Amino acid sequence: MTSRKSFYLVREDMLTEAMEKTIAAKELLHSGKVKKINEAVSKVGLSRSAFYKYKDGIFPFHTMVREKIITLSIMLVDRSGSLSQLLGKVAETGANVLTINQTIPLQGRANMTLSIDTTPMKLELDELMEWLEKLDAVEKVELVGTGS
Repeated sequence: MTSRKSFYLVREDMLTEAMEKTIAAKELLHSGKVKKINEAVSKVGLSRSAFYKYKDGIFPFHTMVREKIITLSIMLVDRSGSLSQLLGKVAETGANVLTINQTIPLQGRANMTLSIDTTPMKLELDELMEWLEKLDAVEKVELVGTGS
């Protein structure tokens, strides 16, 4: 089993310059002031590689408080009932499944993305991820995105 990712609230003055520029580039893209990542990173003076390194792992606090939809990437063992067991565990938390996308199993494993509405959830996000990782059929769970 892989180690669970922890989440931290970090004061702005503790961020690296690349992290701050990544946030600025994401804001430019979100606002529509620029349409392409190349434009955004150029405007803020950041390399594309640094942007891609941080883009999925750093978010302004106000967006995390407001965001209620998350997307998880899950590596699932291909066994009868695996998906049902996983979805049952999500249902136990009170979360609402919005989308499920699963690849065709290769070498006994399937990668799936699961988008859920966490508004009614009774657990914290890290607890949900830990719960899912404890399932026999789950090899890995990663947070890949948030949205509203």
